[in-house]
Amino acid sequence: MLEKIQIVKQRFDEVSDLIIQPDIITDQKRYIQLNKEYKDLKKMVDKGEIYKSLTDNIAEAEEIIADGSDAEMVEMAKMQLEEAKAELPALEEEIKFLLIPKDPDDAKNVVVEIRAGAGGDEASIFAGDLYRMYTKYCSDKGWKVDVVSLNDGTSGGFKEIIFEVSGEDVYGTLKFEAGVHRVQRVPQTETQGRVHTSAATVMVLPEAEEFDVELDMTEVRIERTTSTGPGGQSVNTTYSAIKLHHEPTGMIVSCQDQKSSHKNLEKALKVFGKLFLHSLMDIWTGASTGSSLVSLARLHWRSILRWKSWQSRSMK
Repeated sequence: MLEKIQIVKQRFDEVSDLIIQPDIITDQKRYIQLNKEYKDLKKMVDKGEIYKSLTDNIAEAEEIIADGSDAEMVEMAKMQLEEAKAELPALEEEIKFLLIPKDPDDAKNVVVEIRAGAGGDEASIFAGDLYRMYTKYCSDKGWKVDVVSLNDGTSGGFKEIIFEVSGEDVYGTLKFEAGVHRVQRVPQTETQGRVHTSAATVMVLPEAEEFDVELDMTEVRIERTTSTGPGGQSVNTTYSAIKLHHEPTGMIVSCQDQKSSHKNLEKALKVFGKLFLHSLMDIWTGASTGSSLVSLARLHWRSILRWKSWQSRSMK
């Protein structure tokens, strides 16, 4: 274990020297990569120092006990030895976990799309419940959530909602939520008390950095429209809403949550880059499945990831 920790420490020292070099600082792509590696290595180095301290304490305590010349010191050494040995196994497991190679995308922010599937109005309500569940979880984790676009359901919830989540290790945590979610419950739209089955798809896309995607803007048609929704300033009065049409792929991204068309355009382009990167990855891996912005638009019961059952509709 100490040998592996020492190898990590050597790499940590190398990265610490590299990130302060002027040529690295000017190369943003390289600097961002090294900065992420520095943060990951620092966690392992900190745990490694604690591990080394514990092993040193164990060795020192065993030496004092073996000497046995001072009864009071021997008693203190036994207590120290017992405490150190109790802490060591959990720390070793934690270090082993940190030594497992990480997905390079785990530290990235994400774009999440929740889309109502089979189940009519109840599916839209379920999609809304999923959105509230994820936003509450993100709030508890200290992550920031920004809604990009949404399409309200006729009886509540959302037919579709796309939002960004930014924070620490967001993709590494949320990527396992991607898939089909199903619920069985008595919906608020049901008057006879019958249990309905509904489903929604959730897609989690890692953030596409500027150097990940090269987008030819001549292939993108920008449509400016009035914002839709409840009345208010800049709603249905100014052409601030933005809709991007990518002609080669047919991909459409819209944004209207900002009052300025320039801010909406900037946000729409940012999200479009992430979705476009994912579509390219689908093409490369042969995983593309449909015309949705995400590859999980075709919902099948056999692909269910989460199965939820409510005794009542209460969800907090």
